[in-house]
Amino acid sequence: MTERQHRGMRNWPLTGLRVTTPRLELRLPSLDDLDQLADRAAEGVHDPGTMPFIVPWSDAGPEERARRTVQYHFSLWSSWSPAEWTCAFAVLFEGEVVGTQAIAATDFAVTREITSGSWLGRRFHGRGIGTEMRAAVLHLAFEGLGARYATSGAFVDNHASLAVSRKFGYADDGVQIHNRQGEPVTTLRLRLSRDDWAGGLGFKIHGLEPCLPLFGVAPTSPDR
Repeated sequence: MTERQHRGMRNWPLTGLRVTTPRLELRLPSLDDLDQLADRAAEGVHDPGTMPFIVPWSDAGPEERARRTVQYHFSLWSSWSPAEWTCAFAVLFEGEVVGTQAIAATDFAVTREITSGSWLGRRFHGRGIGTEMRAAVLHLAFEGLGARYATSGAFVDNHASLAVSRKFGYADDGVQIHNRQGEPVTTLRLRLSRDDWAGGLGFKIHGLEPCLPLFGVAPTSPDR
C-alpha cells in the first residue's frame, strides 16, 4: 500500500479508512482487492443447497457471482450520500482478501443506528474470522461514529450468523417473514445497544476523521 493510498484520495477519503484487529484489516477495496473479493465469490460463500441472503445474489454460476460482486461495490460508491450509505469493506486475513463486512445506515445523523451484513469465502469458514470482522465494524460504529444501536438479522436457519450476534449480546427485536426463492422464511431481527457493547481489545480505526462528513457525523459530535 502506497502512502497516497494509506491517506486516501483527497476527494474520496473513504479510501484511507481502515479498521485493524489482532488478525484482520478491513478497508474499502482497491480494484485489486475487488478482484480478489470477486474470486472469493466465484469460489463459493456458503454450502450448496442453502441460501442465507434475502437477495439471492449467490444463486448463479461462478463468473456471474464474480461480476455481481464487482458491480455491487461500484453501485455502493456511486450512490453514497450522508443521508444513506453502505460502507462495505474488504476483509484481509494474512494479507489475502477473504470476504466482505458492511455497515449501513439511513439518516444516521438522526437515528444513530446502523445495520450490518457480511459474507466470507467458504474455505475460510470455521476460523473465527466472521466473529472478528463483525466486532471490527461494531467498534467503528460505536467508538468511531458514535452509534447508539446496531441491528442485524438472519434467517432462522442461518445458525452461524445468529451465533455471532448472540456472542456480542444482541437482543431479540422481533421477526419478519421474507420470500426466499418462492418460499416463506422467518427472519430473526436483533439489536445491540451501545451500552451493551463490550468493546474490541486491540482494535484500531485509521483515517476516520476526514470521512466523518460522508457518514453524516460532525467532527465535534458529542456522541463520539
